[in-house]
Amino acid sequence: MESREKLQTKSENPFSGKKYIRALGRRKTSSAVVQIFSKGKGDFFVNKIPALQYFGIQNLVDVSKDPIVKVGEDGMYDINAKVSGGGKISQSQAIRLAIARALVSHNEEVRPQMRSAGYLTVDRRVKERKKPGLKRARRAPQWSKR
Repeated sequence: MESREKLQTKSENPFSGKKYIRALGRRKTSSAVVQIFSKGKGDFFVNKIPALQYFGIQNLVDVSKDPIVKVGEDGMYDINAKVSGGGKISQSQAIRLAIARALVSHNEEVRPQMRSAGYLTVDRRVKERKKPGLKRARRAPQWSKR
């Protein structure tokens, strides 16, 4: 009985009894695992490197932190992201999805805000494979009369 009660309280508030919330985000070939710490100073690390130093462009850091800024809780969480695959833009968008998922699992009331901003939409587009006899996925060789 006691274990059931513990599980129920844990599902109500994911931060209780835990140090962080963990979420996964993907875009194209990028995959990001994000840990959001509840009591923090606003530190943001990607692959154990400060986010601005990792991405090199402030715009990509802002894209990654958009869900927290949208909720109005910027600076309240420490974020630790582990990301692999794809390019920098795809990685920042994978981190954005993971952060949005973590915030929704922490507080269901922010789901409409995240959904309307498009932060919970998964973009599954990937490059189509090359087919035999073609130059690319669909590009046929140029036709020659002679």
